[in-house]
This record gives sequence, C-alpha cells and structure tokens, in this order.
Amino acid sequence: MTKATVYVTYKESILDPQGQAVQKAASKLGYDKVAQIRIGKYFEIEGTGSSEELKTQVEALASELLANPNMETYRVEVVEE
Repeated sequence: MTKATVYVTYKESILDPQGQAVQKAASKLGYDKVAQIRIGKYFEIEGTGSSEELKTQVEALASELLANPNMETYRVEVVEE
C-alpha cells in the first residue's frame, strides 16, 4: 500500500486570521518564542501502484480539488509501506 499526505496552507500573501488568533492565544499562555502560526489542512490518502503514479495523481487531485490555487499552496509526500 502506498500512502500520500497532502499539506495545504494559505499562501504567504494571504491573511490567516485563524492562525493569528491561535498565535495570540499562545502568546497569552506564555509561549513567547512562537512568532507566527499558519493554519492549514492535512489529508491522508491511500492508493495502489507505484509511488510515482500515486504522486502524479495526488498532485493533480490537490491542484483541482483539495487546494484553492488562488489562495493556497500545497505539498505532497508519498511513502511506500
């Protein structure tokens, strides 16, 4: 079985109010070394075939469905088990 993970986050140029709220809360709790938090989405996908075949399909899926290309960026990692 081959597994892929997809990490989707806002582009640096996009305001992340949820990440800012979490960062402020962390600061109030005393985590003063935490300078910035960005919130994103995480997907776990299982597939068949080679890791290259799955990566190609998952990258297409991320581009077409999982991420909004106008506001978000994504990263795909594939692991064979």
